[in-house]
Amino acid sequence: MNAPGTAAVVARGLVKRYGPIEAVRGIDFSVRTGECFGFLGPNGAGKTTTMKAIYGLAQMDEGELTVLGLDATLNRREVNALIGVVPQEENLDRGLTVRENLTTHALFHGLPADGRIDELLRDALLDRRADSRTQELSGGMKRRLLVARALVNEPELVILDEPTTGLDPQARLAVWRVLDGLKSRGVTLLVTTHYMEEAERICDRLVIMDEGKIVASGTTAELRAAYGQESLEGVFLEITGHSLRE
Repeated sequence: MNAPGTAAVVARGLVKRYGPIEAVRGIDFSVRTGECFGFLGPNGAGKTTTMKAIYGLAQMDEGELTVLGLDATLNRREVNALIGVVPQEENLDRGLTVRENLTTHALFHGLPADGRIDELLRDALLDRRADSRTQELSGGMKRRLLVARALVNEPELVILDEPTTGLDPQARLAVWRVLDGLKSRGVTLLVTTHYMEEAERICDRLVIMDEGKIVASGTTAELRAAYGQESLEGVFLEITGHSLRE
């Protein structure tokens, strides 16, 4: 595992085009091992495209990307073995039970379906629903199961794309508590969100993206101080001239 304080992800000059549209426009960032690093911005800002490049579902047209000391393009298989992914869209197998979803993922990684599955179920507060079909779960339970599935291979880096979108406040808090537990164990977290309170609650540092570019970066306190604002919403409005929710 990377030593604390070293770089878990380093990006230099990343560019992604979809035909004439430049979705990611030459961004640079560095994520320290053991921190929760956030990407804050509206839909279409380039956050998800950037995440997909890190976990292998998008190929950047320009730039360099290193994940856990490995070239993200040349060493794709090795990178995938070291990371966990919680996608924005729920993609659980609805024909399987909660336990079977985790077991299948373990087998995909060539891992034994042993006591770790029980541990993950307990940590996600799903041990009492282990034999339930996923369609029987609430939205919050499904998100916690997605997080548990991402942890099957004991990853050094977990990528969470809009982890609490569509959840009620109580379910959102439950997911945040799971993330707190991961941070306490030194797991590096990479989170995209368009919720201000989520960014302030869980992120050690963050970048603000708009129209494919990084327009600001730092801790929440640093950003508020730099732009003389009381909230991240105010910071975003000051920088871009429009609301995050537009």
